[in-house]
Amino acid sequence: MRVHLFGAVSSPGCANYGLKRIAKDNQQYGSDVVYFVNRNFYVDDGLQSVESVSKAIKLIQGVRDLCAEGNLRLHKFVSNSRDTMELIPISEQAQGIKDLDLCSSDLPVERALGVEWCGESDSFQFRPAIRNHSPTRCGILSTVASTRISCTICLVW
Repeated sequence: MRVHLFGAVSSPGCANYGLKRIAKDNQQYGSDVVYFVNRNFYVDDGLQSVESVSKAIKLIQGVRDLCAEGNLRLHKFVSNSRDTMELIPISEQAQGIKDLDLCSSDLPVERALGVEWCGESDSFQFRPAIRNHSPTRCGILSTVASTRISCTICLVW
């Protein structure tokens, strides 16, 4: 077989295996790039915080080159750093970023792994749907477990 159906039950596992195999077979791209592919991807979302624009661009280029070895095209990049976004080709940027004037527009809210990330304030929000549950122990625990949590994460650029 040369293809795999998108949306099949096995798709996340196959995607994960494919990324890890590409990283294993292409160690020449450096330990930072291989580590990112092995540890910072969940299915098709790669999330990473770095200290500078130069490190971000180096990581992005390295991971794109590594994945190209396996005929995978990484795109839909987003960053809270306008300087980083200006160095990424428009064709590779996330849809919400492509049409923005990076000098004057606020950065949009993006979703990854069920979490909302506000690029402008660099904060995460969790917004689970709260449903009315019966007033039993199970219902109360279910409601408490699904309450809204928000936190702010500061990244150094």
